[in-house]
Amino acid sequence: MSFFKNIFSKKEVPVKSYEDFWLWFQKNEKTFFEVLKNKGDVEKVFFIKLSPKLNQVKEGIYYLAGMFNDSIAELVFSAEGEIKNMVFVEEFVLHAPCIDGWLFTPLKPALDIANVNIDMAGYRFNRENISFYANDLIEYPDEIDITVVYSDYNEADKTTTTNGTFIFLDNFLGELNFAASIDNIKVIGKQDAQKELVPIEKLKDYLAWREKEFIEKYEGVRNSTENGTYSMFKAELKSGNALLAVINTDLLNWDRKASHPWIAKIEIRYDGEKNRGMPDKGTYNLLNEMEDEISGQLIDYEGYLNIGRQTAEGVREIYFACKEFRKPSRILFEIENKYKNKLDIRYSIYKDKYWRSFNRFINNG
Repeated sequence: MSFFKNIFSKKEVPVKSYEDFWLWFQKNEKTFFEVLKNKGDVEKVFFIKLSPKLNQVKEGIYYLAGMFNDSIAELVFSAEGEIKNMVFVEEFVLHAPCIDGWLFTPLKPALDIANVNIDMAGYRFNRENISFYANDLIEYPDEIDITVVYSDYNEADKTTTTNGTFIFLDNFLGELNFAASIDNIKVIGKQDAQKELVPIEKLKDYLAWREKEFIEKYEGVRNSTENGTYSMFKAELKSGNALLAVINTDLLNWDRKASHPWIAKIEIRYDGEKNRGMPDKGTYNLLNEMEDEISGQLIDYEGYLNIGRQTAEGVREIYFACKEFRKPSRILFEIENKYKNKLDIRYSIYKDKYWRSFNRFINNG
């Protein structure tokens, strides 16, 4: 009787770290390999077990699986274009053990264009029907602005034809390059093109050239916020509540903003009903403690500039401009977890080379 009780009462051990996940995977990898190789019920035998384990490691890690060749299975982990999760996908795969017969890949890799053929909802996307041209923005010369021309573009089916083109580019350029290297992108039909079309296979070379130019121009550029001029902005909202912002206006007038192209936005929600949208004293002190902790780790001379903050309607937003996105992603994830029982924290990281997100403060300054 105790034998049967032991079998049926066995529980899955929760995954709490990268190491836990890979230990679990090693115990099951032969079963997973066989179902992939033999094209069995991959969903039931593999994916339905893999997904919850990945979610225990870190939400926002996705995957693709298949046979790399006859003897090697490949598992590609993806952030699905979410910048703040990319560093965790990279770290996760770095912790993977060497397992015979398996290849683990962080972020969807770039493919040879000859192998990129996307069939979607009756449309085909490949190098035969996709081209591009670059747009020169006089006011924003460092921005990479691309118009992609899809010959079968259909305005009546705009969502499908645009998404299909994006999927093609994601596969052709690779997940990281597609998400990080292009600032603005628009998909149009051939009839709407305004410049000479360039074969899409030349896009990788164009982006590499622009990246090289950018690095040479801004390599070593640093700034300090220690002696910056901070301005107070105050406005009355439609609700009658106040909006207060404290912004480093010296930074907003800096002529080298593009050297710190990544904006980290931290949003903290709190109960502000009793104080016209403002935090009470205890919450105010906690918000300042948390911001000081972030500033102590995202240091200006290392490439992380505290632009300022805005407070209104039960929400405080804190803004940093960053030279890169990996360290802020880690730090803000740690802060979110540390304070999750005290504050409702959410954060995002996006590219904005000219900090246009903050034009409202320049215009009103």
